[in-house]
This record gives sequence, structure tokens and C-alpha cells, in this order.
Amino acid sequence: METNKNIQDKVDSAFSALDAIEPVNVSPFFKDKTMQVLFAEKEEKQSVWSWFTPKLQLATLVCIVVLNVVAFSKMETASSYDENLSEFAESYGLVASDNDTLILN
Repeated sequence: METNKNIQDKVDSAFSALDAIEPVNVSPFFKDKTMQVLFAEKEEKQSVWSWFTPKLQLATLVCIVVLNVVAFSKMETASSYDENLSEFAESYGLVASDNDTLILN
């Protein structure tokens, strides 16, 4: 029964703590000040890309497209690529010529 008495003492001390609560005096304009702080319009921070306007974006896109068209028109035919590749392979000895003797033969 000792535990029941301890529990009852704790309950009584909790209720006595409630009696110690007193009303709080608040400024009559507390709500107004709080609402102004919460809903105040904040300054919009300018982003880093603010200077990159749609007109500048369009001009950049046109420049890139023109550059790609010029590069594509200047590109040489595939035969030139094959010739360059075979020349590269021969210069570094990556292709066996007809007169080379192989060790395995």
C-alpha cells in the first residue's frame, strides 16, 4: 500500500502546482505586432541569373544554332576520316603489313 500512498502524493502535488498558475498580463497590441511580424512582406532576393533575360536567352540560342550549322557544314566526308584513321594505325604499328613475319606462323 506504500506505492498507492506515493502515487496519491504525486497527484496531490500536481494539482497544487495548478493552483500556483496566475493570469499573465499581455500588452493589448501583442496580437497585432505578432501578426505584422509573421505576415510582413519580405524582400525578394535577386538571383544570380537575373541578368539572363529571355531576350538574351534567345540570342544565345540563335548563336549556338548558327555555330552548329557552320561546324556541320565544314565537316569533311567520312572517307577523310577513314584515311586519317588508317594513317594513324600505320604510324603507330597497329596494323600488320604484308611483308611482316608473324611469330606464330
